[in-house]
Amino acid sequence: MPYMTSNGIRLSYQRLGQGDPVLLIMGSGAAGHVWTTHQTPALHAAGYETVIFDNRGIGASDAPPGMYSLAEMVADTKGLIESLELGPCRVVGTSMGAMIAQELASQFPHLVRSAVLIATRARSDATRRALTEADRALRESGVQLPPKYEAMRTVLEMLSPATLNNDTAAKSWLEIFELTGGGRGGEGQAGVDRAGDRREVLRSITVPCRTIAFSDDLICPPHLVVEVADAIPGCDHVEIPSCGHLGNLERPDEVNAAIVEFLDKH
Repeated sequence: MPYMTSNGIRLSYQRLGQGDPVLLIMGSGAAGHVWTTHQTPALHAAGYETVIFDNRGIGASDAPPGMYSLAEMVADTKGLIESLELGPCRVVGTSMGAMIAQELASQFPHLVRSAVLIATRARSDATRRALTEADRALRESGVQLPPKYEAMRTVLEMLSPATLNNDTAAKSWLEIFELTGGGRGGEGQAGVDRAGDRREVLRSITVPCRTIAFSDDLICPPHLVVEVADAIPGCDHVEIPSCGHLGNLERPDEVNAAIVEFLDKH
């Protein structure tokens, strides 16, 4: 993957396919190549060029010390769009990547043609605040949990009961997360603020948007995703059953269909 410098950060990125560009923004703790498992092939088949990249702190991109802010992550992505002359482009983001996409659409609408916001939210409710605070307390304690425990915790948080109750699928996911340290990484990305209420900001968005929720998502449950759709003027909403926070990997065909159908219209 080549590199470019944005906002003083060297970012690793990749452009593939032909057609109008679609920028895909990954969530926290995961590198951009995760999109290539299912989403970029579907977008190429639909006639789009894809641009993926590693956010700061993960993969081959720079990892400056300290905690990162949402504003820094947005500035990184804005610089990438401008340097690669992508704008206005279609944007797809998941989880933290959807938060970045929200900010791009609200602050820099001239760079965003349309946006798909996957597993997103505008605020944290009591349970989500408790999850964030528990993760912060564990991180600040310096305790290192065994990879096997981290893997088990990750699959419980990120996957649906439908996957967890399938022996073959569950064993495969546990092996993956144990080998990758339970999916933990990009420690600086933990600084991105998820506690505030951004619904008022979302009401200023003027570009076409679609939210995609996953029925069994513990991190961004459907009722919080619906709040995003309700706040953004004209935003439509899709809920996909039997998948958790990693629904783009658990139910890729349904997710890809929802992405492509919306992008084709906008």
